Amino acid sequence: MKKRKALIFSFIAVVIIAFGSIWMALSGPSALPGAVEPEQRAVFEVKRDDLTISVLEAGTVQARDQVVIKNEVEGRTTILSLVEEGAHVSKGDLLVELDASQLQDALVDQQIRVQNAEAAYIRSRENLEVIRNQARSDVEKAQLDAQFAVEDLRKYKEGDYPKQLMEAESTITIREEELRRAQDKLEWSRVLFKEKYISQTELQADELAAQKAQLDLELAQAELDLLKNYSNKRKLDELESQVSQTAMALERAERKASADVVQAEAELRAKDSEYRREESKLEKIEQQIAKTRLHAPKDGLVVYATSAQANWRGNVEPLDEGQEVRERQELIYLPAPDSVKAQIKVHESVLDQVKEGLPVRITTNALPGRIFQGRVAFIAPLPDAMSVWLNPDLKVYNTDIYLEGDVAGLRTGMSCQAEILIDEIEDALFVPLQSVTVQEGRRVVYVESAHGYVPRPVEIGRNNRRMVHILDGLEEGEKVLLSPPLATGSERREKKENESPVAPPGMND
Repeated sequence: MKKRKALIFSFIAVVIIAFGSIWMALSGPSALPGAVEPEQRAVFEVKRDDLTISVLEAGTVQARDQVVIKNEVEGRTTILSLVEEGAHVSKGDLLVELDASQLQDALVDQQIRVQNAEAAYIRSRENLEVIRNQARSDVEKAQLDAQFAVEDLRKYKEGDYPKQLMEAESTITIREEELRRAQDKLEWSRVLFKEKYISQTELQADELAAQKAQLDLELAQAELDLLKNYSNKRKLDELESQVSQTAMALERAERKASADVVQAEAELRAKDSEYRREESKLEKIEQQIAKTRLHAPKDGLVVYATSAQANWRGNVEPLDEGQEVRERQELIYLPAPDSVKAQIKVHESVLDQVKEGLPVRITTNALPGRIFQGRVAFIAPLPDAMSVWLNPDLKVYNTDIYLEGDVAGLRTGMSCQAEILIDEIEDALFVPLQSVTVQEGRRVVYVESAHGYVPRPVEIGRNNRRMVHILDGLEEGEKVLLSPPLATGSERREKKENESPVAPPGMND
């Protein structure tokens, strides 16, 4: 550690000398590639030591585990009371009270709607029972009419018509016998009239009786013919039609009963759904009223969400009583005291080197001299949207570092510097990154020789933005120019076309 500190201090001194040398070189004659006089440039002696490859990024200290208290009241509402920031609260303590006056008015209106919906539901339920009862009655009556029609038809075919036919035939038989007797009597009366035993009047009476008997017989025969050929057919058609009509009436009654019941059931379901919906609205309003009072779910230290938030315009307006807040807006954080993380933004150029689980050293300006240990816990899969919006060419990825061990003194919102330790190269030759330049497509450094400082090709390895690992081309103790001479126009173009050694950490030759 002492050797590294000495190296850092010597590097700072060399940088100061290098800037002075550059200014003097720009003020004097133009520098040309090739040998350089020793007195013109600051030098650096090639070192051999352990070289740490790391990524240094700034970030913010945050609570790893914290309870976020959000406004869950729909729309926008106003803060009536607010716990003081920094206060220690216990589980169940009131943190925020929001305005619930409009919700209270809505609650009364909704209770009336619920009562009306309940009355409509009960009325529809009773109406369904009435319709079911009426439907059963209509169907039973139609079934009875259809049954009677069938029985009437069978009764006529098997009872009434045979009886009427028998009566008509019996009447004809009787009329025939009466006619035969009347005719016999008339013949006897005619004999007696000739013998002067009866009068003319008596003979005429017997003749009239014989004619009446003849007419009665003809009438009976006509009635029999009418019964067989007309009355029977008409009665059969009438009864069969009645059977058909009552059957169709039964079908209509059944369909109408079913339709009435289905309609009543549908109306009942609609009223039930409306009643449940109104009850659900009432329950929701009651829940919304309950959510206007936010209580602490656990013990903790109160941190206003606005204190840890910022946007591209600057810090957001501090949380305060009378302020209007929107739905799902974060209001208060209750961080866990012993669970801390640092959030940094890693540039895409070094993203391939930063892996989960790498060790990290954390320092803060608020606690100078203290170094906290941690590990990379999470790397966002997509670049930070706000950074991309502000600068489309800047791609950085939010990275969480979980701190381990003693974190006493760290507070949410503190600025910090995180050094992610990617690798440790043991016994490595290294020179300052600015000592390496490109000449004719090769990476070179200017090395001290008897003829001044001359360019020498080198092979480089990884770097940490300060020092670069020299794989081949230099020896320990050799002196190189800290600031190589300025290149000509063609060399600058060539250098631009080739890969520059001043690259992100870990870029290999």
